[in-house]
Amino acid sequence: MNTPHSGWRPPRLWRAAQLLARLIVAPLARLEVTGDVPAHLRRGPLILAANHISPFDPIVLGAACRARGISPRFMATGGLFRAPVLGTLMRHAGHLRVDRGTAAVHRALDDAADAVVAGSVVLVYPEGRIGLDPTMWPERGKTGAARLALACGAPVVPVAQWGSHEVLPYRAPRGMLRALARAGWRRPVVRVRFGDPLDLRDLTPHAPSAARQGTDRIIDAITETLAPLRPDEPDTPRYVDPSRPVDTSRVHRRPPPG
Repeated sequence: MNTPHSGWRPPRLWRAAQLLARLIVAPLARLEVTGDVPAHLRRGPLILAANHISPFDPIVLGAACRARGISPRFMATGGLFRAPVLGTLMRHAGHLRVDRGTAAVHRALDDAADAVVAGSVVLVYPEGRIGLDPTMWPERGKTGAARLALACGAPVVPVAQWGSHEVLPYRAPRGMLRALARAGWRRPVVRVRFGDPLDLRDLTPHAPSAARQGTDRIIDAITETLAPLRPDEPDTPRYVDPSRPVDTSRVHRRPPPG
């Protein structure tokens, strides 16, 4: 699917929303963005693959991407698109709907591949959910992000974030007002780091093991990008969200440091 791309221009609505995201983050946290995306990739075709630790992540990533001159199209759960106002805004902003657990979920991957080939930057959460690993390192990923990269041949930039779990709890909106008040008082540091581009073109797209191999490489790259953001929390997170459940069924083996 390596056809020429014409470039996708982010709607003004989405660019305004990214500015709003920065204004939302500012009173709640101190955002630190490190790493970068090569200039020739910032407008696509490109896949951003991020870890997922809090419901606050999309706002943080929207703000961080604006700081790097990137306007990604998020792959987001279909429930958000069914919301009366938010769904309309997301469609107009160009985001991509994923109806998990339905036959339409396969169409989402085709739509995302078409978007990348057309010159978009598409942001995905390879874990497919807010991670529930007890140590909060990236858990074993779903294969969608790797299959997307294999289908369109675009590079993958790992994006790691840390600290957003101190702003908004797992079970938001339950407990949200108390958590936001606490965050506004403390203003925890929220860090986002863009890693080095990952090229999966050495994998044979239709090989039975390619999607899993690609997924493991993406999760390893996110983990490597995350490590410098939590040097004093290598095992147990300093802050533990009491509303967040734990699931050890998808623990991903962390590669050795360095």
